[in-house]
Amino acid sequence: MKNTTIKIQNLKCHGCANTIIRQLTKLEGISGVTVNNDTDEVTLNFESDSQLVTVNKKFSKLGYPLVGENNSLPKKAKSFVSCAVGRISK
Repeated sequence: MKNTTIKIQNLKCHGCANTIIRQLTKLEGISGVTVNNDTDEVTLNFESDSQLVTVNKKFSKLGYPLVGENNSLPKKAKSFVSCAVGRISK
């Protein structure tokens, strides 16, 4: 099992964190997901590099692109939706 910390964009609150944790732990081989809202970082355990690629795609799909990636208006809008869903489904 490997461990990594990924810095993402558009992380606003615990609703965002809740959505990220729920969605990433659904992925096979991903565990130990934690979100630090103060540093915009997500730490997780993964088994293979291919799973890490899947995680990065999931971030973008949810509206939380990696730092350095394009942060378009549609991605920002997706992050607001993900945030709201995370607040509702606590």
